[in-house]
Amino acid sequence: MDSIQIISFTLMALLLVVSPGPNGLLIAKTVPAAGKNAGFANVAGFLAAFYLHGTLSILGISVLLMKSSEAFMLVKIIGAIYLCWIGIKSLLAAFKQAPTMHAAKASVSQSTLFKSFLEGFLTNALNPKVSMFYLAAFPQFIPTGDNAIAYGFLLVTIHSVMNMLWFTGMVVMLSKLAGFAKNQLAQRLLKSVTGLVFIGFGAKLAALEPR
Repeated sequence: MDSIQIISFTLMALLLVVSPGPNGLLIAKTVPAAGKNAGFANVAGFLAAFYLHGTLSILGISVLLMKSSEAFMLVKIIGAIYLCWIGIKSLLAAFKQAPTMHAAKASVSQSTLFKSFLEGFLTNALNPKVSMFYLAAFPQFIPTGDNAIAYGFLLVTIHSVMNMLWFTGMVVMLSKLAGFAKNQLAQRLLKSVTGLVFIGFGAKLAALEPR
């Protein structure tokens, strides 16, 4: 693989990273409610899911998934239900009475990290569009030969590092908006908008067709 191929893949992946999607919404929902560390846990979940998709794609298992209409439909429906479930939870949270400061601190300290990691992981692991990205990108950029697997994981790492930098910056920026985080009206508005958009992503995913 030459430098031109790596740069081309990097530019293509960068456009995917910065485009609006469920990951940014999940970060925007998590950080004001649960704090900076929970946002970092979301990001760790994103990266774990990318390596899962990348590994499946490199090994050719994702090709079987995309060629099987039944398997694709199952993953698509599960992913759509999950995104809608996150949206409904966010809408319900917007209309619940806000917890006291003491209760909020207790809930954050108990264990939101694993939950946040799992939310980040599932948001990407159950998204067939992520698999389709890897299936569309990898055949164009992975050379044939003994080093094909190593090059494949290099591309996954490039994609993951860009995601980590972009969403880490988002976590840090949101964590500095302390006034916003304490404003209950702004919190309710954010959760309401996030919930509706997540439900929209779920509906859009349910209508997705394999290519």
